[in-house]
Amino acid sequence: MKHAAFAGCAIAFLAACQPVVPESPELSACGAPALQGLVGQPASVLQTMRFGTETRIIRPDMAVTMDFRAERLNIDIDRAERISRVFCG
Repeated sequence: MKHAAFAGCAIAFLAACQPVVPESPELSACGAPALQGLVGQPASVLQTMRFGTETRIIRPDMAVTMDFRAERLNIDIDRAERISRVFCG
């Protein structure tokens, strides 16, 4: 009985663990990690902001190149005109 209780606690403890993913310089070169607070905000907040790197605003059904540029900041806007993703590339 004690072993079953211990096993249950161990499983619950391990289930609460989150893997730690190291931040890649390639994925943070444009400053996207610091701008994650924009996700969920209306796209209109971008009108008052200036970014220190090349920035690409991507709207639904917009054609974009598939080249990866670590220093380029990409901001995805969804159909509801909300920022849905901020990433480098």
